[in-house]
Amino acid sequence: MFGLNNDKRNKLTDRELVERYRYSYDGAYIGILFQRYTHLLFGVCMKYLKNEERAKDAVMEVFEKVMGDLRRHDVEDFRPWIYTVTKNHCLMGLRSAKTQASRHDGYTHYLRAIVESDEPLHLNGSSQEQVDNRLYDAIDALKEEQRRCIRLFYFEKMSYDEIQDTTGYSYKQVKSHLQNAKRNLEIKLTQTDE
Repeated sequence: MFGLNNDKRNKLTDRELVERYRYSYDGAYIGILFQRYTHLLFGVCMKYLKNEERAKDAVMEVFEKVMGDLRRHDVEDFRPWIYTVTKNHCLMGLRSAKTQASRHDGYTHYLRAIVESDEPLHLNGSSQEQVDNRLYDAIDALKEEQRRCIRLFYFEKMSYDEIQDTTGYSYKQVKSHLQNAKRNLEIKLTQTDE
């Protein structure tokens, strides 16, 4: 990084770090900003999301977004800008979740009940065996990574960290595979329902 040692890099202003990042695309500059503002962003995310894990994920998502945004935008004052980006990210996530929840509320309940419950569930006159078979067929149709994560999470009751240790996937990959698996199961089971 332009021959600067860590002490000198850490003494750069936010503006200097942004400029150097825009010039070099060296993520180490963003790393310094990340260290400076993680606590602020986490606080903002907790304020809106009210969930520690979701807030941690949101902070990481914001910094990933920032790396792209700083390439396109000349940011004069980083602190208020990153605060606004974080707040908007949380609000958009809440809006999106609310919209998705209202659109798929009934079906989401169905999917959760099948995957997360040991209680029998009957839909549209289907027997429990038919429902189970449809679910297992849908799981078998998933990509290998998604299938593996969904089985470990729901059937083996493993945490994200345990899945990470078992599979060698990163935390972010485990989260992504589970989210994609749930979405793909929902699509597959909805198509079957119609």
